Amino acid sequence: MPGSQTEGGPVLDVFIRQAGYEQDQSRISGIRLQVKPGGLTGLIGPNGAGKSTTIKAIIGILPFADAVIAFRGGKGSYAYVPEQPVYYETLTLWEHLALAAAVNELPDEVWVPRSEQLLERFRLEEAKHLLPGGFSKGMLQKMMLLIGFLSKPDVYIVDEPFIGLDPRATRDFLSLLNEERERGAGILMSTHVLDTAEKICDDFVLIDHGRMAAEGTLDDIRGLCGRPEASLFDCFDLLT
Repeated sequence: MPGSQTEGGPVLDVFIRQAGYEQDQSRISGIRLQVKPGGLTGLIGPNGAGKSTTIKAIIGILPFADAVIAFRGGKGSYAYVPEQPVYYETLTLWEHLALAAAVNELPDEVWVPRSEQLLERFRLEEAKHLLPGGFSKGMLQKMMLLIGFLSKPDVYIVDEPFIGLDPRATRDFLSLLNEERERGAGILMSTHVLDTAEKICDDFVLIDHGRMAAEGTLDDIRGLCGRPEASLFDCFDLLT
């Protein structure tokens, strides 16, 4: 169930005029979106539509981007959870958490108990001092979530978080998302799991062929389709 939204301006405001991997070869253009405090915005679209490119433009790792990206008050913080796990083979899970804490300048009295709580929540206590090279895909995905949730940022940018998660881990992830939303954090989540997205997202941005095909609440998108009772999947099918 969605968390409550708090008052105030957006925690993330995005306008991407055009962006891509090579100069003068735009992959996406005209992308506008906002994430509200406590809100969850679903970024959806077919494979190759430009969702990951949009996320890369937002976090500033795309080679070419003509975009205005504003986090809350110009000083807002964010955590990025990538679709493909990124890790150091020579560092244990605990050392990855310690590194993330150092990057975010978290004192020991904050990050250590927080890390212990997250390890327990995702049932990774026994893997605490193991190297991630031997982890399953699900364990690696949970490690990425632990690192992302450690710093309690203003915005979470999460790319396909459900891939590799079993039902229990998915439940734990959604529960943690709701707690962070109650705190006032906003979430931008790219996902193909449309039945879950329909239940948890406040609004959606649908991208197709590098451009916005629809935006707004599910009712807004249903209205655009002329199908007031349609599921998100049905609307997705009609608009892409």
